[in-house]
Amino acid sequence: MLSAVLLSPNADAQSIRTHDDLVEFFFDWRAFHAPPNTNGVPDYSPEAMHRRHAELARWQERLAAADTSGWTIAEQIDWYIVRAEMNGLDFAHRVKKPWSRDPAFWVWFYPNPTDVPEREGPQIWGAVELPDYGEPLTSDDAEEIARRLRRMPAVYEHARTVLTGNARDLWVTGVRSIQAQSEALDIFARRMESDFPDLSAAAREARTASDGLASWLAERSDEKTGTSGVGKDNYSWNLRHVHLLPYDWEDEVLLMQRELNRSHASLRLEEHRNRDLPGHAQIQTPDEYDRRLNEAVDEYMAFLEEEAILPIREYMDQALRERIGSFSPVEEGELRGFFSEITYRDPIVMRTHHYHWFDLARMRDEPHESPIRATPLLYNMFDGRAEGMATGMEEMMMHAGLLDEKPRARELIWVLLAQRAARGLGGLYQHGLEMSFDEATQYASKWTPWGLLPADGATIQWEEQFYLRQPAYGTSYVIGKLEIERLIAEYARQREGSFDLGAFMDAFNASGVIPVSLIHWEMTGDKSVLLDALGEE
Repeated sequence: MLSAVLLSPNADAQSIRTHDDLVEFFFDWRAFHAPPNTNGVPDYSPEAMHRRHAELARWQERLAAADTSGWTIAEQIDWYIVRAEMNGLDFAHRVKKPWSRDPAFWVWFYPNPTDVPEREGPQIWGAVELPDYGEPLTSDDAEEIARRLRRMPAVYEHARTVLTGNARDLWVTGVRSIQAQSEALDIFARRMESDFPDLSAAAREARTASDGLASWLAERSDEKTGTSGVGKDNYSWNLRHVHLLPYDWEDEVLLMQRELNRSHASLRLEEHRNRDLPGHAQIQTPDEYDRRLNEAVDEYMAFLEEEAILPIREYMDQALRERIGSFSPVEEGELRGFFSEITYRDPIVMRTHHYHWFDLARMRDEPHESPIRATPLLYNMFDGRAEGMATGMEEMMMHAGLLDEKPRARELIWVLLAQRAARGLGGLYQHGLEMSFDEATQYASKWTPWGLLPADGATIQWEEQFYLRQPAYGTSYVIGKLEIERLIAEYARQREGSFDLGAFMDAFNASGVIPVSLIHWEMTGDKSVLLDALGEE
């Protein structure tokens, strides 16, 4: 067993005087952060979690005692990152407690990639991330995955002793997550049957364990009657001390409602402007899909280079083409899913949002010189930067001229923003204990234009569950965008008359995928946004 006690700081531990000391401390901290485990099976028992939370205070004390005098702004920013991660662990123990309240926390098998630096939401230590392995799998990979999948029965026996929470919406939606895992394991087992029969057998064994946990959870669903949101005060604390945002719950409601109103008003004006134009023509065939998606990548990459939007790297074109996907037929009147509905109307629009894949390729090929920033941050602290920039690029590229000859595509920009604001408000109201999960999905559906987001559809069902599981993430798309706009305003003000968008983007990317308030400080020398978040002078 890996003991948290053995990894806890002691009285003789080296004090933090230099950035190198902080980096060494960071790696020790990350080792401590992992729960104790026996043969790869993590221990989330009340006793283990109590010990880990108690030890956290000693790590916080040692970090607080660091002598940062003489450190550069960049080095000080890394100190704040580590502190925010520790606040995230504290919040997980005091408030979220996903191991006991959220069955989706126990998903052990993830077959699909994520578009942010680390899997969204609270996640069990040791879960199998299939995208971490190359394609096709090697024999060694298959053996390792099989070994890890065979831990699932023991993991789920442990889960039955730990899942004692009373959060009804988390519980009910969590059952669906475990059931979806079972389906994914079945598909994976069939895929592996010919090439790796032992891996296929391990996947089937894991599917049996997954089915068993899903049934156990479902049998207890009716007993669950409690609320699932964290409450306004807890939500605000998390915003400020983990995500380093200068807002409370009420502030975010105001900002999100403003963006919802703006998106709807702008959409209606754009529709009026385009009233005599032909309507949206959707992609109809696989050949048309492949052609138009690749043309969209060509057009977007050419625009970025010709308009000097940002410095072009070799990996960017490939990063976009790898996410093109394939044509999906539907019956007449059937929806494909919200974001596919956007893409099938004009594929260039979502290419702008795929800034995500630029970020991930950059982290892979041009890792930040600081190991602290080169490592994906815990607790999705990166959400405002990752999701905010991807969302912000949609409207920013429209204003920069990308859609000047595509009036109907401009409508799609406002539809996207309306959906992001509506679903974010749904998440906010869940955590403010003003809406249930079902009410949040209905609200988001009501305020998404053109009927593209049915409340019972897979898109919003997953999104509102995720935003309930991870407070602050649901609003990060819009709030992060607003914070980046604030940064552009101050950065440009300091360079009145000599603002260079390409230089801004280069410096912005060079800061890493970290909270925007920290990037603001690094790029402008202005620490006020961070200090406002923390309530410090």
